[in-house]
Amino acid sequence: MQTIHDVETLRARVRAWRQAGRRIALVPTMGNLHDGHVRLVQDAVNIADEIVVSIFVNPLQFGQGEDFAAYPRTLEADRDYLGAVQASLTLFAPSVKVMYPDGLELPTRISVTPLSDRLCGLARPGHFEGVATVVAKLFNLVQPDVALFGRKDYQQLQVISRMVRDLNMAVEVKGVATVREADGLAMSSRNRYLSADQRARAPALYRALCMISERIQAGERNYATLEKIGCDQLAADGIEVEYLSIRSQGGLEPAHRDDFDLVILVAARFGHARLIDNLELRLNRPG
Repeated sequence: MQTIHDVETLRARVRAWRQAGRRIALVPTMGNLHDGHVRLVQDAVNIADEIVVSIFVNPLQFGQGEDFAAYPRTLEADRDYLGAVQASLTLFAPSVKVMYPDGLELPTRISVTPLSDRLCGLARPGHFEGVATVVAKLFNLVQPDVALFGRKDYQQLQVISRMVRDLNMAVEVKGVATVREADGLAMSSRNRYLSADQRARAPALYRALCMISERIQAGERNYATLEKIGCDQLAADGIEVEYLSIRSQGGLEPAHRDDFDLVILVAARFGHARLIDNLELRLNRPG
């Protein structure tokens, strides 16, 4: 596995792949890798000849007071982790200076509205603008045929998919199923922020999603009431809920009774950790 830190070397490698007719996959990450990231890489192995895994802690997607400085940088451990995957991997690990040579006050940024302005976007203003901008830069650098993203970050997946459609980018965006711990907790790099007590309570997020999903499948359609029941259930476990919302898939509008493709999303805080999760739900259409 080769590690590349600069743009020129990466472009030369991509150019050689293109000349050889190789199919390229990109797995963008911020490092501090876990089994969920490995699942993305393994799926990429099945659909591409060359896989680029990027590791870049992107300052543009962190707001004031968030954990940019504290976010774990574990490049050597991540290299070892990826080394266990039997595939042709290239690790792209640029510095902030490489990605933003003229500084962070970029006059050109990508805004995907109104998708970016709801749910996590309300709590983290500018977050998805930073995500869309850095992903667009990575797409330009790597020129992937396909890019893989975890479905745990459902809103991010929708923002990126919409950006690709609207800007006619020649890349397929593939969402990969959430990888969970044995107790249901969605794998996340931020799980490492949890204390033992917080870790023990965190699976309640998934239990609340499952409870709401089961009640919807049983015929309940008062979504506001179900959201309140879920929030009350989490509050009883001492969990600070940021939002718990039943939405239509894709546009993430509040769900209505005549919507059949739903997603239940939750965000909550555990001390320094902010965790998100979701559960997609497709209802049977009449007739």
